[in-house]
Amino acid sequence: MNERIVIIDQIDPQTFYGVNNSNISLIRNLFPKLRMAARGNVIKVIGEEGETAEFEKKVKEIEAYAVKYSTLTEDVIIDIIKGEAPRAKNAEGVIIFGQNGKPIAPRNANQAKMVRSFHENDLTFALGPAGTGKTYIAIALAVAALKNKEARRIILSRPAVEAGEKLGFLPGDMKDKIDPYLQPLYDALEDMLPAIKLKEYMESGAIQIAPLAFMRGRTLNDAIIILDEAQNTTTHQMKMFLTRLGMNGKMIITGDVTQIDLPRHTRSGLLQALNVLKGVKGIGRIEYEKKDIVRHPLVQRIVDAYEQREKEDEEKNKETLTEE
Repeated sequence: MNERIVIIDQIDPQTFYGVNNSNISLIRNLFPKLRMAARGNVIKVIGEEGETAEFEKKVKEIEAYAVKYSTLTEDVIIDIIKGEAPRAKNAEGVIIFGQNGKPIAPRNANQAKMVRSFHENDLTFALGPAGTGKTYIAIALAVAALKNKEARRIILSRPAVEAGEKLGFLPGDMKDKIDPYLQPLYDALEDMLPAIKLKEYMESGAIQIAPLAFMRGRTLNDAIIILDEAQNTTTHQMKMFLTRLGMNGKMIITGDVTQIDLPRHTRSGLLQALNVLKGVKGIGRIEYEKKDIVRHPLVQRIVDAYEQREKEDEEKNKETLTEE
């Protein structure tokens, strides 16, 4: 008799074992000659050497499928153990499979253009109104690179600029005050990674989320670095951020130049960077439009209404100045 230890180390063991251990029970039934015990991420099997070796091989194939597609069904387990290729998901154009196997893929031409720019350039600017999916696609690209071992870590950052409220008014310590600014980044990550895997990445430093001010003095090698809401950076902050790029790194900078929350007379670092870096090789630029909004249809109508009001206000101001 042979004893073999198989370790589940690429996905959350709970996902592998299934609800109420249904997956591991199925696997046990498909290997009736083996005795097995599963605890945590360790499965111990006892049986003939050939049988235990086959068990380990199949378990690793099942685990690899679950890592790729972020889901695992009984039909897939049966197909893999019986030596049949599981029915492949349609992966055409998919950046990554998120929670429960949800395919995350470009939903319009500009999102597809952003994906191409990311692969062709080391720095990509993604500009446009809220709701166009700039940040979501950027984080999907970063998570895919991390899972495919094309990068060792992801750095996500935002300037902690006050849009109406004051930081000092918020309760708690500095982390508590900063976290609300970073919540949209957490939301996207939670849509793409199981909670336990995300926690593991965060604790190990493979995924780091930090305010822009915390970037100073760092050189970020082998990393995907994303700066969100970049329209709220100052010129000095933007230059500091751009020069953090290290070897084998890529940057994505997202922003909406119509929503600048900086103090009056403070120039946006994003606007300056777009002007200074125009035509520089290795930099991509994607400009989203209102028609690219992929949130609730009402969002686009809201954006249209505000733009119409701004035009009316500008016309009134012109008339007032003319009268004076």
